[in-house]
Amino acid sequence: MDFQILDFIQTHIRTPFLDDFFSRITHLGDAGTIWILIAVILLFTKKYRKAGVGMLIAMLVTYILGDHIIKPLVGRARPFTYRDIKLLIPPPGQYSFPSGHTASSFCAAVSLFLYDKKLGIPAFVLAALIAFSRLYLYVHYPTDVLGGILLGTVCAVTVFLLLRRNGHVDRTV
Repeated sequence: MDFQILDFIQTHIRTPFLDDFFSRITHLGDAGTIWILIAVILLFTKKYRKAGVGMLIAMLVTYILGDHIIKPLVGRARPFTYRDIKLLIPPPGQYSFPSGHTASSFCAAVSLFLYDKKLGIPAFVLAALIAFSRLYLYVHYPTDVLGGILLGTVCAVTVFLLLRRNGHVDRTV
C-alpha cells in the first residue's frame, strides 16, 4: 500500500510548480532548522520563553529517539532504492523509518499548540506540508510519515506534561 500511495502522487499530483514548491518546503525541515529558529526566537520573549524551552527539549528527545534509536533498530531502506525514480533532492542518508523531518515538525507544532493555540495552528499547516513533501519527493513511505507524526506528538506531549508537573508550564492542556 505504501508504494501505491507514493506512485499515485507521482502519477497524478506531480507538476513542475509543485516539484519546486515541495523541494523548497522540505528543506525547511532539514535538521529541524525552521523549528529550531522559531524556538530560539521564542526564547527571547518573556511571554513565550517556556514554549521555546519546551520545544527545544521535546525536539532533542524526538531526535535522539528517532535518529539514534528507532531508525537503526528498524533499518528500513528508503523507497527510492526500490524504484527507478529521478529524485528532485539529493538522496537522504540513514534509514527511512520514522521520518525525521515529520517527527521534528510535528513535535514542534504540537509543542507550540500546547503552549498557544494561535501559534500552533499555522505550525501544524507547515508541519503537514513538510510531512507531505517527504512523500511527494519519494524519500519516505507513508508509514514513515505516520511514524514521525506519532513520535513527534508523543515526545511533545510527554515533555509538556513533565514540565507542567514540575511547575515549568503555566498553561494547562
